[in-house]
Amino acid sequence: MQKSLHIDPAKCTGCLQCEMACSYEHTGIINPSKSRIKVFDFEHEGRKVPYTCTQCSEAWCMQSCPVDAIVLDLATGAKVVKESTCVGCKVCTIACPFGTINYMADVGKVQKCDLCGGDPECAKACPTGAITYIDANWTGLERMRAWAAKANPAAAA
Repeated sequence: MQKSLHIDPAKCTGCLQCEMACSYEHTGIINPSKSRIKVFDFEHEGRKVPYTCTQCSEAWCMQSCPVDAIVLDLATGAKVVKESTCVGCKVCTIACPFGTINYMADVGKVQKCDLCGGDPECAKACPTGAITYIDANWTGLERMRAWAAKANPAAAA
């Protein structure tokens, strides 16, 4: 069964534990600038919202890569950057409509969420449950359809 990250912005306090856990997992140091998940600060609204790659089915990043450096991890469903193949052209960063692929100038490669091989550190580190790793069937379109059907009984018929 595929799982995916589910983010509930209402629960985010902006503590950055997710960013620190992610950077430590992938680089061995705590440096939020190296994190594959970011907490966006809506300063005027007083809200913080974590965001990262949604592992979308269209995977424009993967389709646009001229050297096939982004591959599908069949076990997790994550679109993973093969660093040994990436040439740092940044085409994937342009192709991603969500801006969740980051170019790392210090290594000349891109990075994105890889779901930590199926055990995401960001979700484990989140003290409020704003980031959870749940059954993918409950994170997207099917969940919205179920809600819509409840809201409009005629649509369910």
